[in-house]
Amino acid sequence: MNVVTQAPKPAFPFILLDASGQPSLIAQKCTACGATYADSERVACGRCGGRADVLETFLPATEGTLHSAVIVRRGFPGVDVPFISAVVDLDGGPTIKGTLRNTAGFEPDHAAPGQRVRVRFDDALGRKDKAGGSYIAHYFEPIPA
Repeated sequence: MNVVTQAPKPAFPFILLDASGQPSLIAQKCTACGATYADSERVACGRCGGRADVLETFLPATEGTLHSAVIVRRGFPGVDVPFISAVVDLDGGPTIKGTLRNTAGFEPDHAAPGQRVRVRFDDALGRKDKAGGSYIAHYFEPIPA
């Protein structure tokens, strides 16, 4: 019996998988006002109202600066706590939210605003679709000083 293995699917619309299944981020930038979005299918700029013809798709940087973080101590079934929920300003935009992992601990000084982080990709908590296919998600990890 042949078993067909499905390639993981992106867990978020701003994750792009190339033909070999390698993930990257995808974003849009408004050429009229400079606003950036973690998205590739916007039909208008949320800041200036410019239509799709002023939105350019680009691959954003995979490093950025921690804007804010909070320690989450209560979660839903299947989500291990505590974890650090973070908002990161990627170099050149956009700003995205995710989980900060691979930290020395869960003390606030280990997730200080201004800290440099990088984007990594991994399995999305073992979640599966109805056909048994997996998802790939992004997370952040600190860049050693």
